[in-house]
Amino acid sequence: MTVPHLTTALTGPLRELESRILVAQPHIEHWFRSQWHNHVAPFYGSVDLRNSGFKLAPVDMNLFPGGHNNLNPEFLPLAVQAAQSAVDRVCPEARNILLIPENHTRNSFYLQNVAALVHIFEQAGLKVRLGTLNPEITAPTELTAANGAVITVEPLERRGNRLVLADGFSPCIVLLNNDLSGGIPDILKNLEQNLMPPLHGGWAVRRKSNHFAAYDKVAADFASLISIDPWLINPYYSTATGLDFHTRQGEDELAAKVEDVLARTRAKYREYGIDHEPYVIVKADAGTYGMGVMSVKSPEEVIGLNRKARNKMSVVKEGLEVSEVIVQEGVYTFESINEAVAEPVVYMMDRYVIGGFYRVHTGRGVDENLNAPGMHFVPLSFEKPCLPDRQAGPDAPPNRFYAYGVISRLALLAAALELEATDPDA
Repeated sequence: MTVPHLTTALTGPLRELESRILVAQPHIEHWFRSQWHNHVAPFYGSVDLRNSGFKLAPVDMNLFPGGHNNLNPEFLPLAVQAAQSAVDRVCPEARNILLIPENHTRNSFYLQNVAALVHIFEQAGLKVRLGTLNPEITAPTELTAANGAVITVEPLERRGNRLVLADGFSPCIVLLNNDLSGGIPDILKNLEQNLMPPLHGGWAVRRKSNHFAAYDKVAADFASLISIDPWLINPYYSTATGLDFHTRQGEDELAAKVEDVLARTRAKYREYGIDHEPYVIVKADAGTYGMGVMSVKSPEEVIGLNRKARNKMSVVKEGLEVSEVIVQEGVYTFESINEAVAEPVVYMMDRYVIGGFYRVHTGRGVDENLNAPGMHFVPLSFEKPCLPDRQAGPDAPPNRFYAYGVISRLALLAAALELEATDPDA
């Protein structure tokens, strides 16, 4: 695999932001170490980044990442070491792990992700078995992934306050790769085992606006550390609640929030002499899979949506109705691969970057959501695994990817703060 040739990422002019990150690298790593002394990193996660040249910012943080099969296999050792660290932090004596995948067993590409996770944990020295919440699976069932890998899922059972499989398999770690969009099933409540990520990290409870409120603080602290404007790494946002897209309830409030974020963004564009039209992304405050998302450049665009647009915005995964949205400053992506628009997605486990890939879409523009049917993936191919070369320029490949890793770890730290703030038992 070769390093992708990206129009701005690898051939663009030097960037002030990346230069500052590179120069401050020792201070940045010390700062991260001190942060992780005070906060517990999520077990794993992935971050969608957008790089517009003048701005590098996270636009989404997933606590149940589903694309481990798209990572560069050359860097499996990074994932294995991070898995060992994550397990040691939760249950040092662990020999086994129970992994709970999503219920959509017909998605053979998702099953590749499950097989990749199984491989990572097996390489880390753990026995892995798969327990499913899917009521249609009542006996051990073999499923075949898109690449031919075969996995076996088994029905979960509850015995006392523990999750087990039929033969009594009952490890101290239960790892969710199911984002609980459809709600929290009773079988997962009040377990004595370590359930990772915690239940309030699932979309039945979690809100993107809570994450970006935590990210506001992290970005401000980091910006102070390296003397930059926090806006360079942080998208503006607002929220709108009480919406009903079918009846058009809340349209005026939504339009006002769109105008607010656009106005703040316009002011920054003027400050930095940026010759692009600001836009915002309106998306469900809970949920994933690129559903319930629209890109708009004026408040009028959210007034009087046609039926197709209302249907698109009103429902997300598991058929959940959308009544709350986050209105987020749109961050252009000026990265491309073979003339197709691209955005980096960075994967982490414990507090470590383990790889990533470019999400590429030939049918989408630089101001649109790329997490949509028709996308494909190009693994990030580090010359060195996210370690910077301070003798080279900011846009040398390892330095570009180091900058990606830094911003992604800021989002991971924000997720740690978010989970602390929303913990019902705290």
